[in-house]
Amino acid sequence: MRRITRIATVGIASAALALSATACGGKKSSDAGSSESSPGTKSASVAIAYDIGGRGDQSFNDAAYAGLEKAEKDLKVKGAEAEPTDGEGEADKVQRLTELARKGNNPVIGVGFSYAPAIKKVAPKFPNTTFGIIDDLSVQDKNVANIVFNEEQGSYLAGVAAAKASKTGKVGFIGGVEVPLIKKFEAGFVQGVKDTNPKGEVLTTYLTQPPNFDGFSKPDLGKAAAQGQLDKGADVIYAAAGLAGSGAIEAAAGKGAWAIGVDSDQYNQAGLSKYKDRILTSVTKDVSDSVYNLIKSVQDGKPQTGEVRYGLDKDGVGLSDSNPEYKKMTELTAAVEKAKADIIAKKITVKTAP
Repeated sequence: MRRITRIATVGIASAALALSATACGGKKSSDAGSSESSPGTKSASVAIAYDIGGRGDQSFNDAAYAGLEKAEKDLKVKGAEAEPTDGEGEADKVQRLTELARKGNNPVIGVGFSYAPAIKKVAPKFPNTTFGIIDDLSVQDKNVANIVFNEEQGSYLAGVAAAKASKTGKVGFIGGVEVPLIKKFEAGFVQGVKDTNPKGEVLTTYLTQPPNFDGFSKPDLGKAAAQGQLDKGADVIYAAAGLAGSGAIEAAAGKGAWAIGVDSDQYNQAGLSKYKDRILTSVTKDVSDSVYNLIKSVQDGKPQTGEVRYGLDKDGVGLSDSNPEYKKMTELTAAVEKAKADIIAKKITVKTAP
């Protein structure tokens, strides 16, 4: 597998732009599609461009990587990875995606809504390449697959679990950056807590405001926010904050409180093994299978496009039950399963905004 490091990404992309203007005789980027395979043909290589925090975040990006890894094994494709750079702008993402597409990767997948403006610019220049974007519906080009999830549904289940596990009746929600996507996590969680324990209290903290996205990448921010909530009596902390969420898990474990993970089953993440006994559960998004499914659709000659949604009804979101340390897991799981069935049956409608 080829992996472009954070430092190398911009340099390689810049070099590619320079070469396109000189060695290729001033070839326009819109002409790059001429070397692509025809629509529906198989590609020997596929690519993902990671979101803030990069691979190794024990969460969102690592879930995407797992899908790529599975595709390499099962579909015999070659995978290319590209890392973000600290403080990068839209131009950096445009360069990164352009370089990945020029090299013939198909599909090219942007992990996270922050890639939307770049994909909107790049996708029309490569009409025979399928682009995937996770967590965004704003780009409507015919060669773009919008992979989205009902995060509010999984977060509702987390709220049920938190309310059941809490002894103080006070729990915490930490959002990485206050954007509409993360507000969905908050809305579902708060509703789940309140429906389970009407007297329950949810302390809410956002780490940063856009355009500052450090709240997805800096564990110290998550740790400090969790410590503040723990000091106020919260005994269960749910963080939807990417890499910063690992700091919240560390803080909760240090105080003997419960942590709820996000995106991946964080109980099983090697990088968090020191704290696993205090990870009550995790809200999972099947990012892994969504990446794999998109790659397979291209390989099968029937590329996914438009909205591709994953919810509780398709096990696209869910709640893990990996931790054997929680003595009342059977009781907790029963409450979660009932809530899940009620959501699927539309007896419960989960809010998407607080």
